Amino acid sequence: MTLVLAGAYAGWTGSLGHAAAQERLGRSEGAASLPGEFVAAMVPSMFSVSAPPDCVEEFTVSVAQFRPAGFLAMARASAEADLTDILNDIDLPTLLLFGDADVRAPVNVGERLHAAIPDSRFVIMPGVGHVSSVEAAERFN
Repeated sequence: MTLVLAGAYAGWTGSLGHAAAQERLGRSEGAASLPGEFVAAMVPSMFSVSAPPDCVEEFTVSVAQFRPAGFLAMARASAEADLTDILNDIDLPTLLLFGDADVRAPVNVGERLHAAIPDSRFVIMPGVGHVSSVEAAERFN
């Protein structure tokens, strides 16, 4: 058994600090009250500037169908979480995948996870943003 974490956090609070987590939560709560097409307008920041346009478009269409209650649950759980104290307890070989163009979970977040998780391997995907599994599916797989 192995664990793969792509563009991951130890929770927003655990990886970014309380102030940044609260700021992201506030933006998410505001976005949840908007129609899906406005939320979808935020999608480009999840990709690198060199992402294939068809991947960005397909992801944008799926995000436009978002459900506010689920989005809010994700945002609140992410904001409240600080899992830094349990990272050292992970006892599985762990692969950490981070895009070097990820502005949401930047490489330094991955570096800190790698330092805290025993038996982890840290891989940086050049030219890839936050949604690495979509933007660079072949490399991701």
